[in-house]
Amino acid sequence: MIYMDHAATSPVRKEVVEAIEPYFTEFYGNPSTIYKVGREAKKGLENARENVAKLIGAKADEIIFTSGGTESDNIAIKGIALKNKDKGNHIITSSIEHPAVLETCRYLEKNGFEVTYLPVYQEGIVRIDDLKEAITDKTILITVMHVNSEIGTIQPIAEIGKIAKEKNIKFHTDAVQSIGKIPVNVDKLNVDLLSISAHKIYGPKGVGALFVRKGTRLETVLHGGGQEKNLSSGTENVPGAVGLGKACELAGKELEKNMKYLAKLRDRLVEGITTNVDEAYVNGDTDKKVPGTTNLHFVGIEGEGLVLLLDGKNIAAATGSACSSKKLEASYVLKALGLDDVHCHGSLRLTLGSENTEEEVEYVIESIKEAVARLRSMSSIWNERESKMKDLEDKNRCKTCSLE
Repeated sequence: MIYMDHAATSPVRKEVVEAIEPYFTEFYGNPSTIYKVGREAKKGLENARENVAKLIGAKADEIIFTSGGTESDNIAIKGIALKNKDKGNHIITSSIEHPAVLETCRYLEKNGFEVTYLPVYQEGIVRIDDLKEAITDKTILITVMHVNSEIGTIQPIAEIGKIAKEKNIKFHTDAVQSIGKIPVNVDKLNVDLLSISAHKIYGPKGVGALFVRKGTRLETVLHGGGQEKNLSSGTENVPGAVGLGKACELAGKELEKNMKYLAKLRDRLVEGITTNVDEAYVNGDTDKKVPGTTNLHFVGIEGEGLVLLLDGKNIAAATGSACSSKKLEASYVLKALGLDDVHCHGSLRLTLGSENTEEEVEYVIESIKEAVARLRSMSSIWNERESKMKDLEDKNRCKTCSLE
């Protein structure tokens, strides 16, 4: 299998599995207990907290373990909104957020809050002027993702955070797709809250974290035994947290090397596809993009058909976000770029990982070239379009001949 869907999930690294295993078999205690096996579990949990904090330039006591990015987003957004509802009811977000953010905002809209969804235009990037214009005296929260999962564009988080700080507005970013891929520092980004997921960085599924800057107060939205500072109640997933901590440790050590390597692979992939396949276009900004991620649309084909043909060649790719892959409607992210439904449905997302090789990239380029050609040969729309273009060329050639 040539796996090129790392934005959906990533394989768990061997070092992570080895770090986790003792917490299933030896240090299996409840970390809230005071006897030895519980203390050992607690020790592993706190060591993991240190590792997560170190990767993002935070303090260990600012890290809350959760079940993943979705829970982190929910705790952050609902927690701020409910805690500050006496100060205002306005939230600002972008139109291309993960469903964990968009659906949470829509829920709050049903409960008396107002939400502004900022446009992202053809580049797939929020514009600062739009943000400034959207802020009112009722704005209590800005939540904008760091990196988009479908097109890989990087948002101007530090600039947004600076404005939020000046206006005394709390700022949250979903950093699930940026952690371990580009440098992330909570102070440099000026964020109050930041969401993390383990399975996007070679860690286990079902665990994540939320950075909560010291002094940021949240309303409790998940009630129970009061674990994780009463923000994510329930017995902690110690093996998962240890896995996240180890994945963060490895990501920090290898970040610079992986960024250069993945950028090189991604650039070759894009060059190879756009050079060898007619009418293949990159979706979103081509420069302000996370290494390893690209999204292209191919005129005259269905993306689902392309994914299936590539699967037959032992290549795993996607048409969009894994969270939306079972929905038949066009990607809301691509529509936000101004693409029509036809071009949205003809798109392919390729997200590389550190285990991918140059040889695999060359194989994928050739496979996409063959698959697109096959799909177009069966497409009545493409063939009709080609026929019309040929007729037009013939007419233009005749006009040129008559002038001569």
